[in-house]
Amino acid sequence: MAEHVKFYPEYWGGKKLSYPNFPPEAPKFSRSVVAGNLIFISGCQGQNDETITVDTDVAEEQMIIALDKVRHAMEEAGSCMDNVIKMLMLFRNPEDYPCLRRVEFEYFQKHAPLLVEDPPASTVIRADLGPGLLVEMDVVGVVSRG
Repeated sequence: MAEHVKFYPEYWGGKKLSYPNFPPEAPKFSRSVVAGNLIFISGCQGQNDETITVDTDVAEEQMIIALDKVRHAMEEAGSCMDNVIKMLMLFRNPEDYPCLRRVEFEYFQKHAPLLVEDPPASTVIRADLGPGLLVEMDVVGVVSRG
């Protein structure tokens, strides 16, 4: 494996995800991967990773949980929310879309002020997610904009 690629493992219920015959750093089981200056973050959902449950059926609350996971992953990789450059939002109910965008904007105001005026590129897709899940995000960021 190239030295310039770093994997940050995903934990559910306090246990590192792995699978027999796969090394713990396998990309499939990573919350994020850093390759050079790029950060790839996958599968940020409105699920509580400590209990492995969906604790709320309110789309806005799940969106905040997902965005908190993105922020944590960006910080873990040595960056910050201001350095998000691309977001893919998957959501279950089209009626939730306006409120999810409002929550995203409010979250940026608090945690990523640079993204308020210059938001990241964005794609949204209506999708059937896992049981109880209303939103999921995949994100690309950079360690440094410089």
